[in-house]
Amino acid sequence: MSFKIASSPHHHNRRSTSSIMQWVALACLPGIAVQAVFFGYGVLVQLLLAIITAWLAEAVILIIRRKAVLPRLTDHSALVTALLLAVSIPPYAPWWVIVIGTAFAIIFVKQLYGGLGNNLFNPAMAAYVLLLISFPVQMTQWLAPLPLQAVTLSPLDAFCAVFTQFSCGGFSIAQLQQGIDGITVATPLDMVRTDLAQGYTLTESYTKPVFQGIAGVGWFWVNLAYLAGGLLLIQQKIISWRIPAALLFGLFTLSALGWLAASDANPSPVFHLFSGATMLAAFFIATDPVSASTTDRGRLYYGVLIGVLVYVIRTFGGYPDAVAFAVLLANMCVPLIDYYTRPRTYGHKAKGSLK
Repeated sequence: MSFKIASSPHHHNRRSTSSIMQWVALACLPGIAVQAVFFGYGVLVQLLLAIITAWLAEAVILIIRRKAVLPRLTDHSALVTALLLAVSIPPYAPWWVIVIGTAFAIIFVKQLYGGLGNNLFNPAMAAYVLLLISFPVQMTQWLAPLPLQAVTLSPLDAFCAVFTQFSCGGFSIAQLQQGIDGITVATPLDMVRTDLAQGYTLTESYTKPVFQGIAGVGWFWVNLAYLAGGLLLIQQKIISWRIPAALLFGLFTLSALGWLAASDANPSPVFHLFSGATMLAAFFIATDPVSASTTDRGRLYYGVLIGVLVYVIRTFGGYPDAVAFAVLLANMCVPLIDYYTRPRTYGHKAKGSLK
């Protein structure tokens, strides 16, 4: 008989990796559905491309490594990586963007380090940063939410736009980015950042159509849907509450201080919490069991660090939504966090001497 010790992720709820990943994918469905409702069928096209690419890339690299293909494909970790990356990029980015990003996430970030349980960084976020730095124009082609779009795209239009950058009716992506008033619409985070840099106040910026509602048209409901899915994961004990709570606490605290100090130059905490990819990051990205901290106390520090970094980069950095950069920087700190937050061995004092 032999005793085999497997690499992370480890869970104490007697669930298999496949079951855990299935729950994560299931919990994402409300957010994906709301995202598709507000931003069009391109979300679903990107999802399909990402999933196919992830499965193919995983199968090819496993064959090259002479590993069993089916058991690793059916653990659904590649599916979750594809899903998280697909919902993070613009719905009508060119097809090759998601193919390159997903292949990079699976081959280089995951399999190059030995497969699931050995990767140092979150694969989806590493791929997102690669795409954002390499293809900044394509990665910022967010269309206006459907209520503000001048042209409504059918499923066939969405397919054509992703593969040709033109709708079936001949509208280009640049034309589709224009709202009903003929003005190109950016995401609320990007628009706030641009307006403040140009000397406008938040009051003036909030008069634009995209800011209807609490955190911009569509974005509040997208974040609320991912929040609901995240709470389901906590209720099912798939993830710990510590990382999401700590991340949201860190982001809320700093944004509240900034807002109280200058309310017309810093968005409110509610805007930060329910705009961009905040809830997706808190419950689905930062909680990655492989690249996140593994100790209870460490998870709190890790979550707070991401929340602080998100605010700092959003406010002072060069990118409006800083989730990917914040998560990767925190991933680098995980070994140090885990080292200093290791639980004390039972029966020993802090210095290591026996009681």
